[in-house]
Amino acid sequence: MHVPDGFINGGVLLGTGAVAAGGLSIAVHRTREFLEEKQVALAGLIASFVFAVQMLNFPVAAGTSGHLMGGVLAAVLVGPWAATLCLAVVLMVQALFADGGLTALGLNIVNIALVPTLGGYALFLLLRRVLPARRPSIVVAAGVAAGVSVSMAAAAFVLEFALGGSAPVSLSATMSAMLSVHSLIGIGEGFITAATISLVLGVRPDLVHGASHLAIAPAVLGSREGAVSTS
Repeated sequence: MHVPDGFINGGVLLGTGAVAAGGLSIAVHRTREFLEEKQVALAGLIASFVFAVQMLNFPVAAGTSGHLMGGVLAAVLVGPWAATLCLAVVLMVQALFADGGLTALGLNIVNIALVPTLGGYALFLLLRRVLPARRPSIVVAAGVAAGVSVSMAAAAFVLEFALGGSAPVSLSATMSAMLSVHSLIGIGEGFITAATISLVLGVRPDLVHGASHLAIAPAVLGSREGAVSTS
């Protein structure tokens, strides 16, 4: 979903640039507070993985493209704010190599690093709350949230195009192309995210930020049982 230069007018680009700057400043602040040392290396690996998977692009309309995003995957592993920074760094590097316009960098950060990552993680938390507190629930919640997050990003772009699209493509054609292509991409995103989270949970569950409550629960239960037995 990298948007090239000249696709959206200057007013919308300035507005999304301001939103991107504000979101990234919050992300930096929150990441300093909550990112654990063991997650720093994992964040670097995630950024590399996201960079690789986003190289596979599917043409959509008038120079725009669709691709896997990795926002929810990153958020479940290292937290939503660190994930936002990972994706933003990837987008900055990609923009230098003409994968997304430099003038549209703020807009691309909003659509790829902010909306699907934070919105998708919020959906993940909601699903995690209503599902049983078990590892399979984490996998299901992550997969569903990842799939939906792709449509969230596509919907954000359609709104931006409606406000300031400058490419010779109708709004209806853009909406149809974006939502249809990204609904299919979302299916792949969901399966890849679920499979990756399942793998990491099986090997190093302590590295999965979104499953931290599962690691705490047994210890709390054990302490309560010990207190009962000694009383």
